[in-house]
Amino acid sequence: MASYLIIGNSAGGIAAAEAIRRGDPKGAITMVSDEPYPAYSRPLISDYLAGDVTLEKMLLRPADFYPSHGIEAILGTKVTRLELTQKRATLADGRTLKWDKLLLATGGTPTLPDIKGRDLKGVFVFNTLDDAKAIGDYLIARHRAVVIGGGLIGLSAAKALLRRGNETTVVVRSARLLSTLLDAEASALMEKAALAKGLKVIKGSGGEEILGQDGQVKGVALGRGETIPCEVVILARGVDPRTELAREAGLKVREGIPVNEHMETSAPGVYACGDVAESYDFACQEVRVNPVWPSAVIGGLTAGANMAGERNPCPGTSAVNALSYFGTAIAAAGQANPPTLDGFEVLRHPAHNGHYEKVVLQDGRVVGFILVGNLEKAGVIFSLIKERVDVTPFKKDLISPSFGYAFLPAKLRQARIAAE
Repeated sequence: MASYLIIGNSAGGIAAAEAIRRGDPKGAITMVSDEPYPAYSRPLISDYLAGDVTLEKMLLRPADFYPSHGIEAILGTKVTRLELTQKRATLADGRTLKWDKLLLATGGTPTLPDIKGRDLKGVFVFNTLDDAKAIGDYLIARHRAVVIGGGLIGLSAAKALLRRGNETTVVVRSARLLSTLLDAEASALMEKAALAKGLKVIKGSGGEEILGQDGQVKGVALGRGETIPCEVVILARGVDPRTELAREAGLKVREGIPVNEHMETSAPGVYACGDVAESYDFACQEVRVNPVWPSAVIGGLTAGANMAGERNPCPGTSAVNALSYFGTAIAAAGQANPPTLDGFEVLRHPAHNGHYEKVVLQDGRVVGFILVGNLEKAGVIFSLIKERVDVTPFKKDLISPSFGYAFLPAKLRQARIAAE
């Protein structure tokens, strides 16, 4: 009987476990996570901090998921060492586990900026349910917060703090919010919506020092001489892939863990998926880390099926984000902000009444888009990216209010309708 070890218990790991069980009804599956909770939705920690959801509402699967799928779940315990030759993992409590096939779904760890005062009491990161719990508990007797970072994590934290009624300031080094996701016009719409909800935004300064008194946060000093009084600071400069186990075990590691089309790493029988894996991005047409939920699920399904004996290539993933901040819906995917316009064509429907559309083409094919306000086209345009459809005959219609499935080639249109 084959044995499978999955390190990680989020979207990718769960998808892989289900795929393994479909391919191998009798194999022994063990899942290990350093978090003590059943698999939950990481994107919902913002809603948890805001008080809008409970842990029960965040769970990815029913309470009996692990026993009903024959999975041994070891939660609240960290894997400290991997020995690839012996196919053995050592846990923090001294136990060892053997495997025939191994999946690394270890996710990411918050990027910690080199900022003075980050060890003060009242400084937090925002990546796990325990982070949200710790922030919520600390805020009970405190009111003012500064979020350092204006990306997805920073705005998710800021949104939750505002919902709680906390006075909140976002400090960002770049000239705009969500600078890696949105262009200037889309970001301006997002910032306008944020300001209307009461968020304070300071751009062009990354927070030079966290000030303290008696070991606790009392403010943030900016590089331009301004000080923001606060009792809580959330560091939200992004997430780095958790590659330390792989690196120490001798696996090939770059930014993340490179995998082939079967999600297999440089070591036979060892797979990776989710935020830690470098896999093929069909929009950018390169191998890269794609730290988004759908990519984790697709990678996990592929890895699990192949671990159970199939030889299924991953269809490829891409970084697509569809979310809502401060009452404004946004969707962005692919090369929405190419570093240069050489070789690219940009179609825009200028911002109007809170709506904005941008589609980026290369060689007659869609490679990226940004939508603000109305996201109805997102699925259709994303299909065009994935299938590399030549849109030359109808490219001007991409930003038309009437654009939809009717414009797709018949074969692709039928496939999309069947999928829905």
